[in-house]
This record gives sequence, C-alpha cells and structure tokens, in this order.
Amino acid sequence: MLSRFMSGPHPAKRRLVAMSSHLGNGPQNGGPTGPAGQTRAKVLTIDSMNPLVKKVEYAVRGPIVARATELEKELEKGVPKPFKQVIKANIGDAHAMGQKPITFLRQVISLCVNPDLLKDESFPADVRERARRILQGCKGGSLGSYSDSVGVEVIRKDIAAYIERRDGFPSDPDNIFLSTGASDAIKNMVKLMVRGEGRDQTGVMIPIPQYPLYSAVVAELNAVQVNYYLDEDNNWALDIAELERSVKEAREHCTPRVLCVINPGNPTGQVLSKKNVQEIIKFAAREHLFLMADEVYQDNIYADGCAFHSFKKTLFELGPEYAGLELASFHSTSKGYMGECGFRGGYMEVINMDPQVKLQLKKLVSTKLCPPVSGQATMDCVVNPPQPGEPSYESFIKEKTAVLKSLAERAKLVAETFNSIEGVTCNTVQGAMYAFPRIHLPPRAVEKAKSLGQSPDGFYALQLLEQAGICVVPGSGFGQRDGTYHFRTTILPQPDKLKIFMDAFTAFHNKFLQEYSD
Repeated sequence: MLSRFMSGPHPAKRRLVAMSSHLGNGPQNGGPTGPAGQTRAKVLTIDSMNPLVKKVEYAVRGPIVARATELEKELEKGVPKPFKQVIKANIGDAHAMGQKPITFLRQVISLCVNPDLLKDESFPADVRERARRILQGCKGGSLGSYSDSVGVEVIRKDIAAYIERRDGFPSDPDNIFLSTGASDAIKNMVKLMVRGEGRDQTGVMIPIPQYPLYSAVVAELNAVQVNYYLDEDNNWALDIAELERSVKEAREHCTPRVLCVINPGNPTGQVLSKKNVQEIIKFAAREHLFLMADEVYQDNIYADGCAFHSFKKTLFELGPEYAGLELASFHSTSKGYMGECGFRGGYMEVINMDPQVKLQLKKLVSTKLCPPVSGQATMDCVVNPPQPGEPSYESFIKEKTAVLKSLAERAKLVAETFNSIEGVTCNTVQGAMYAFPRIHLPPRAVEKAKSLGQSPDGFYALQLLEQAGICVVPGSGFGQRDGTYHFRTTILPQPDKLKIFMDAFTAFHNKFLQEYSD
C-alpha cells in the first residue's frame, strides 16, 4: 500500500513532493532549497556548532577503532589481509571478548524481564526471591516502568547494605544515586562543580595517564583540566608531592575544586595502598578539594600484597579531623567479575554533600527521568549476591572465582610477555583490566609518524592494526609524559585468543623495530 502510494501519480504524492521542496528537501537538487530553488545555508555547521563538543575526544572509540570495524567488514567480504581476524583489545568489554555471563545474575534479570517465569520452579528459590523483591520495588511490578530519578528505592537500600558490609560503617540510602553506568554519575558530579571564568574557573585534577572520560567531560563542560602525573618508574604510584606541584601551578590560572582518583587504575592497572589512600584524603582536605573516587574495578585485584581500600572506609577510619570531607564514590556493573557493560548499571554514593546541593543534584538527574531499570536490577544482583546456604551460592562462587582467577593469570602473562620483548617495558598489572606498556620507538619511526602528521604511538598502533589485526589505543589518548610512548590493551581476550594476540604482537613489533632501526 505504501509503495503504491509513493509510486503512482496520486495527488497526495504530488502534495508531499511539493511540501518537501517547500521545506528545503527538494529532490531536484538533493538538498535544502530557498524560494528560488537555490541551496539554502544550513543552520548547524561545523563552524556554528557548539565549540565545546568539538574539543571532546574519546580515544577508546576513536579513528583506529573505526578502522578496525572497517577491516572486520573487509574480512567478511573476503578481502585478503595478513591476518584472519581483528582482535579488539581497545575497550574493557568482557563479554565481547568471550567471557560468559554469571548464571545467577542472568537468571534474576530473566525473571524480572519476564515475570511469568517466577512460576517456574526450575529456577532456584533465591533467584525467584531476588526477582520478586526487585519487581515489588518497580512501579506496576514491571521493569518497563520508570523508576524514581535517583533509582528504585529497594535497590538503593541493597546498595547501602552492601557498602556497610564492605566498609563496616553506616550508609544512608538517601546518599545513593543509581546511574547509567558510572560514567553518567561522574559527569553529573563534575557538572555541579563547574563555574567561573579566568582564575575563578573550575579546575578538575585528573591523573595522567587517565581514562579519557574525564578529559572529555572537562572539555565539554568548559572546565580546566589540571594534570597530575602518575610515577611510571614506581609502578604508576600516586605521589603526593606531584599532587602538590599540580595544584600549586594550577592556582596560577584557575581554581582547582575537585580531585579525581581512579583506583584500581585505568589504564595503568595499579592498586593504591591504604597509606596512599590516607595521604590522598589528607591532601584533599588540606587543599579544600571535593574528592571523586572512581572504584569500578574494586573486585579486580590480582597482584600479591595488593588489596582494595575504599576511600569512604579510609575516610571514616581517619577520625573526626577529616569527617567533613566531601566525597563521591562510583561503582558499575560493567567491570569486576560481571562484565555486564550493555546493561549500563552503576551507582554513586555521596558523603558530606551540602543538603541544598543534594537537592540540586536530584533535580539534575530528574531531567533524564531515570537510569535504565534493567541496569538497576543488574546492579542489585551485584550488591545482593547469593549468600552461604542459598541454592545458588556454590555455583555463583565457583563462576566468580573462576573469572577472577583467569583474569589474574592473564594479567601476569601479558606483563611478563611484554617485558620479554625488546623495546617494550610493562609494569605489573596489579588490578583493573588493562596493561599500559611503554614502547621505545626508534627515532626513524618517530620521524616517520611526524611526517605523516600522526603521533608516534598513534602511527605505531595503526601499523599494528593494519599488519597484525590487533586494535589497541595509543597512549596519547590517555595522556603521557612528553617523549614517552605507550598503548593500552585489555587483558580480556580469552586464553586461546590471548596467545594469538601476543604471538602476533611479538612478530609485528620485531618486524617494526627491524624496519625503522638505523
């Protein structure tokens, strides 16, 4: 009926064409037209669009990743390549790299999505109980309804209970904000603090190397990026003297108001000691900074002697002298042993926030109605897992332990392999999901890259992709000290694919050195 309507000489079709032409979509010239049929200037152009958006860069989904997707399509069409598959090691997407979902989590979500399954006794009793509890907290008993803007109340209560068990200190559900992954909550917090011009303009202190979300948010919100450098020679440690240097220099041209810390580190994989966390808290209090703690990798601890120390717990243990420090900490369903990136579940806990500011934060999040309720339900499974004695407990612990054990083995293998290759050095991957090796490039390779208008590590990463089918992210996308070159790779490829990855990388790198060495 539609094709008949659009193809015949029907008067309605003629009216539609005339209307399109009048509105600036005339088929005779393929674009917007004015009254005389001339092309009309576009309202939105690259010159007239928001200049802050043009400043935003997000390397983990940048042009090299786009080229990797093109190569995948070329392989599907049978275009000959020197490799059989593209290995995308550019982003921490566990399931895309072959990790299997946690059974308990997926069962609960399945029942939440299809409540008719609650009658199916083949599902364990604790799975059905969790799903009923979540659905009872949803309006109309449906995951498809809007939740409160701050999140489903029962899920916020479960998150608060989880934090209390983890830290040994009370957590108020009113301080919990569910979010679309951790990223959205991080952006909202920075947005609250951006103000001023000139020396009063908000400065946001971020680690270098950093996760590019932070620099992107700072650019989009027109804040000032204040870099502090992690110490590569000391396994990417965070040195308080470097924080002091950074904040002192920044105050010459802006007003630093927030300190962002990523622990465990992305892209650098370091885990902060308890002493280091204490020092950071004392520094933030001394310099009157709001502290943002990105703790999404808190379950991903691999190296002997390392442990996760939450900023909230450490703050409370320091006693009344630091009791008023403002803190926001973040967690997510995307990392850990779960790897449930696509559900976009996350939360933020705020501590010591001014009550009037909290009201403004609630107003801000209400403009997006609510985070995905399926993601909220997934977050509930993370913070309220099976307990000893429940039917799902043994299988859950077995699956969780297996995932984390395998990640620890891969973390060790990746670092050791990189360190065995000439011209590559890599610090121990203590936690998180990434290695950030340093590549010592020959001068000729650096000169070649510059002649092409590319960063040296960008040139290297593109050659690695074109010749070996391996997609990594250049270190320049995360920030690095001048004169050093790195790339970030995940440790997520499954063991069989990881061997292919490391063998192909080694062959490429040796060939690259041979080609560009004097």
